[in-house]
Amino acid sequence: MSAVPTDLKYTRDHEWVLVQGKTARVGITDYAQKQLGDIVFVELPKENDEFDLGRAFGSVESVKSVSELYAPLSGTVTKVNQDLNDAPEDVNSDPYGDGWMIELTLTNAGELKELLTPAQYEEYIKEG
Repeated sequence: MSAVPTDLKYTRDHEWVLVQGKTARVGITDYAQKQLGDIVFVELPKENDEFDLGRAFGSVESVKSVSELYAPLSGTVTKVNQDLNDAPEDVNSDPYGDGWMIELTLTNAGELKELLTPAQYEEYIKEG
């Protein structure tokens, strides 16, 4: 079974979200990275780019495929994990740590209620 940390929220697109005040750190889940296989390239937005909920903000390329990344919440990008340019494999080895992708300043806190709890996400991937 894939790791599902209990201090995070999740999307049906397999992104995780760590919310701290009006900031959200975003990455892909352990389940997602296992499905993708060895990640060889990560394309991320620039700081100050703005995204609406559900809009593609980048992509992850693995030896198997290329997958879009979707904004789990609306907001403005305040940080981008530039380390992934040189070490995209961090997404495989540490998806909830060094493999984080972006940080957003939230523009609609009401969207938080749309995210899945850890228990809901576990159930979702079991059904999948």
